[in-house]
Amino acid sequence: MSAPTPDAAIPVPHGSARVHEPRRGDCPWCGSARLRNRLRTGDLRRHRPGLFTVDECRDCGHTFQNPRLTAEGLAFYRRAVRGAPRDPATERVLALHSARHRRRAAARAMLPFGEPESWLDVGTGLARFPQSAREYFPYTAFDGTDLTARVEQARALGRVEEAHIGSLTDPVVGARLTGRYDVVSLLHHLEHTTDPRAELHAALDALRPGGHLLIETLDPRCVFAALFGRWWLPYDQPRRLHLMPRRNLRAALEERGCTLVTGGHRAAHVPHDLAGLAALALSHALPAPDTPWRAIPPTPLQRRLRAVLLRAGTPLVVAAAAADLALAPLLRHTPFANAYRVIARKPGP
Repeated sequence: MSAPTPDAAIPVPHGSARVHEPRRGDCPWCGSARLRNRLRTGDLRRHRPGLFTVDECRDCGHTFQNPRLTAEGLAFYRRAVRGAPRDPATERVLALHSARHRRRAAARAMLPFGEPESWLDVGTGLARFPQSAREYFPYTAFDGTDLTARVEQARALGRVEEAHIGSLTDPVVGARLTGRYDVVSLLHHLEHTTDPRAELHAALDALRPGGHLLIETLDPRCVFAALFGRWWLPYDQPRRLHLMPRRNLRAALEERGCTLVTGGHRAAHVPHDLAGLAALALSHALPAPDTPWRAIPPTPLQRRLRAVLLRAGTPLVVAAAAADLALAPLLRHTPFANAYRVIARKPGP
């Protein structure tokens, strides 16, 4: 495969000013200037160009990409590009958080609160979560929002009744959704948003008084994050912009008068830390893959060698995945748990 010219249909941003916003000197969550660098890394999963920095606030623990990508940079790194390499093992490991049994478990968490009349799933994509949740709530009207047109496909498939393209913080989208829902779900969504606090407030605005907010998100205080550094797959730079400790999310909800009904790591832990480490390490220990933005493409021998070695290394990833599953019942009760779930009730009748 030959590398396309810079004028090909793959818009690679050039220059840091186009890709990155100015570096900020304070925490976007609490405003503290006491920051420390947590890691610097490239795009380990998709092998795209660029260097990314993740900082942590020493006061509140909020962890964030700094400098953050510009809108142009985000569009480039999130775009599917023809010819870009995708290591199947890494993609399958990362997809575990949205596996069907996990979607069903998140839906079951809402059973104690009765059947809602209306439910909004934010960042729904193809609405696989509403599709799973309908098994438990057959009479609920599910709607969805997403930044892409996939939500329109979900409506065509009958998975949601209303499809809204755009951010929940967009005034036009928000105005249509204010006060309409008994449940709003944000499942592994906040970490991808440019302003998670604003997204949280917009989700609460979409709730009726007494409605419930269902959140699952990654925990930056996971011990695996400290041990593995940039090889901790959930960092997924540069696509994940913010990681929030549970206490920060709890405080933000309480500031809005919400009551935390439940919150913890046990049900939300995703057993993929060791498998993610193995998949990333394997991918980067081998000859570099062919990418549309390489000046000199690999030789046919190098491409074949990489494919053969990736297949040969698959048992290592499988063994790591088996270890993740075996350890999960223990780790989900410890600081090694990598995600948490919060259900909060909006004040009202």
